[in-house]
Amino acid sequence: MKNSTADKGSPGQEQQAAGVGILLQIMMLVLSFVVGHVLRRHKFYYLPEASASLLIGLIVGGLANISDTETSIRAWFNFHEEFFFLFLLPPIIFQSGFSLSPKPFFSNFGAIVTFAILGTFMASVVTGVLVYLGGLMYLMYRLPFVECLMFGALISATDPVTVLSIFQELGTDMNLYALVFGESVLNDAMAISLYRTMSLVRSNDPSGQNIVMVIVRFLETFVGSMSAGVGVGFTSALLFKYAGLDIDNLQNLECCLFVLFPYFSYMLAEGLSLSGIVSILFTGIVMKHYTYSNLSENSQRFVSAFFHLISSLAETFIFIYMGFDIAMEKHSWSHLGFILFSILFIAVARAANVFSCAYLVNLVRPAHRQIPLKHQKALCYSGLRGAMAFALALQSVHDLQEGHGQIIFTATTAIVVLTVLLIGGSTGTMLEALQVVGDGHDAHLGEGFEGNNGYVPTACDEDGTPGNKFRMKLSEFRKSAASFSELDRNYLTPFFTSQNGDDEDEEEDDLMPSPRRGGFRGL
Repeated sequence: MKNSTADKGSPGQEQQAAGVGILLQIMMLVLSFVVGHVLRRHKFYYLPEASASLLIGLIVGGLANISDTETSIRAWFNFHEEFFFLFLLPPIIFQSGFSLSPKPFFSNFGAIVTFAILGTFMASVVTGVLVYLGGLMYLMYRLPFVECLMFGALISATDPVTVLSIFQELGTDMNLYALVFGESVLNDAMAISLYRTMSLVRSNDPSGQNIVMVIVRFLETFVGSMSAGVGVGFTSALLFKYAGLDIDNLQNLECCLFVLFPYFSYMLAEGLSLSGIVSILFTGIVMKHYTYSNLSENSQRFVSAFFHLISSLAETFIFIYMGFDIAMEKHSWSHLGFILFSILFIAVARAANVFSCAYLVNLVRPAHRQIPLKHQKALCYSGLRGAMAFALALQSVHDLQEGHGQIIFTATTAIVVLTVLLIGGSTGTMLEALQVVGDGHDAHLGEGFEGNNGYVPTACDEDGTPGNKFRMKLSEFRKSAASFSELDRNYLTPFFTSQNGDDEDEEEDDLMPSPRRGGFRGL
């Protein structure tokens, strides 16, 4: 034993290095929360909390990289994508679904799905094709076409933490907030599914040779993951309804079981080769709507505070972790053209995504319910890149041949730093220039669903316009949605909960769920 550990150093030295590494991480977390509080208190929007956390990680990582003690603690700071996907990401995604306000989200569900599914697919393909054409024209380093599509998929994952934070601070139209928040929630799942699908094609798997089979595999993964998440959520609702855990001496057991169900959903989907992110997202939505009301009042307060806390810690830690790793990783800065043109192509793809999807959405809406141009510009500006793109890029280093993965990782790193620090810092000014913030939070709560922008379904305008047939189909969809609401109120809610009606009045108090990506509510 002693001889085998001699090469690695004594156990005491390893334990000391681990302690120093953990201590530095805790210190950076404390510093990030304090700096974030000061910035928020003084309403300094030029350095948002996420940017401050990333900057702290960059500074500490840079100092550790040039110090003599860097080698002994470096292993405790490396950004492992497994750690990110299995431990840091699940509580954030679950909190996104758990804190989701059903009324604004599902009222805009058609537009959100259009931006998150069709739009993300479009942005991925446009980015991949442009990067490939740029390589053919010798404007940038040339990558194989499938690898370009993989890069387009991973870089299409948006992370609008800064924008949502400023929306919360300054107040904004509720429908715009729902679009940005909803797109960011579903966008990650779509980006991961696309990346894995492209990786399947590249691996020469027999099921990945036929494009039809690729599409079938993608739909199978997405629908299967959603079904798994919904199934776990319904199971938890029935368990808490009939198990009789809502009594004083069983509240600890009640809370423990509630906390375990989201991770069960995530790991179940991953174990079945599905998407854990999609699964845990819909588990959060179902558990909030059905399971949560079966808890005792004390347990409701605890689980709300717990997921608020753990998701806040996880998200802050991700940006610190990411900044530290960016400063310490080896990067391929020799291909500067690849980075510069990638930034340009991503901007083009984001614009094509937002404006084309908004056109399709407005095509089936009457004039008084269309998405205004200033909201489309705000959506376009909200496409910051963050931890998800960084983690997928880090995974591409292992998935692709040496050199190609490193180029993609370096380009993604530059894009993340640029968007989080520079674009994120100018977001407040940009949104005020677009006149989509600053009107106050309360002013929009009453009119956000019935106001002039008309995102929420109202009486359909039947006229002789060319989009009349589309509107008729949309009207039929709304009728089916209304029928589902009645089904939920009359059958699902009584069956899965101990209540006999809906709690829409309570939901009115939680319309704007979060100043952060995870949808954090006030404690």
